[in-house]
Amino acid sequence: MNVAIKGNKNIWTSEFNNIIRGACGGFLFGIPLLYTMEVWWIGSVAKPQMMMVAIALTFIVVFLLNQTEGFRKRRHATLAYDAVFDTVEAIAIGIVCSAFVLLLLRELTSETALKEAVGKIIFESVPFSLGVALANHFLGDSRNANTQQNSETNKAHKQKNPDELQATLADIGATLIGATVIAFNIAPTDEIPMLAAAVSPFWLLSIIAASLLISYGIVFEAGFSDQQKRRQQQGIFQSPLSETIMSYLVSLVAGTFMLWFFQQLTFSDPWTMWLDHALLLGLPATIGGAAGRLAI
Repeated sequence: MNVAIKGNKNIWTSEFNNIIRGACGGFLFGIPLLYTMEVWWIGSVAKPQMMMVAIALTFIVVFLLNQTEGFRKRRHATLAYDAVFDTVEAIAIGIVCSAFVLLLLRELTSETALKEAVGKIIFESVPFSLGVALANHFLGDSRNANTQQNSETNKAHKQKNPDELQATLADIGATLIGATVIAFNIAPTDEIPMLAAAVSPFWLLSIIAASLLISYGIVFEAGFSDQQKRRQQQGIFQSPLSETIMSYLVSLVAGTFMLWFFQQLTFSDPWTMWLDHALLLGLPATIGGAAGRLAI
């Protein structure tokens, strides 16, 4: 009985990890288009036939990707049945996460018409679902790493006693680069001022929480790159919680600078305007910063 319970627990834990990995891959791939008003407009006026075409094309592409990659641990080609199941799950993850972000950005509200809401979610979920299917392809899956090899690596790191300041500066630099790459594409557009006009303090707090959770999930839970190595890094802000908060603040600075650089903010603007614009751009910037940290 205990063995069966333990086996079921491991299955659910593995499935949860797979979903986290898929969602994080979707955020890495799909977040820029979630901040694109043209996609909102296309979705809001799309006819049911075009929505069905979008879902069908997404299914075909994600199915082909799941044959070789996917968001689960396995790296080899899967049976057609498994690929179909993974494809349905990937599209479902894309739809749920896209709806969640659109809700955070107040592009979906209780006043939004059902047809408009469905269209926005479907069209925004297309790149997100592709990101789910490409999750392992982005930065690999470190959960399959050999335990003995990790132990030897950890021992070697302890013997070397790397400089903590250097490790912290490397993380800050990687976060700045990743955040700037993403923020650079969004900051000059009209999406941030448009979103800021509709967002309330409650939703700004929700965006802060989502930014921190997604960043933490990408770096420390999704299994990308060498996750164990990241958890054992030495540095001033190298514990998972402090690193996540520090990287979020660095991403906010990078996003704010981009907004000022592209004249979306000026020194004559009130501080509340600086705050809401920075927090709104902070979500994609933080995701970019998390990707940057994984790359080092």
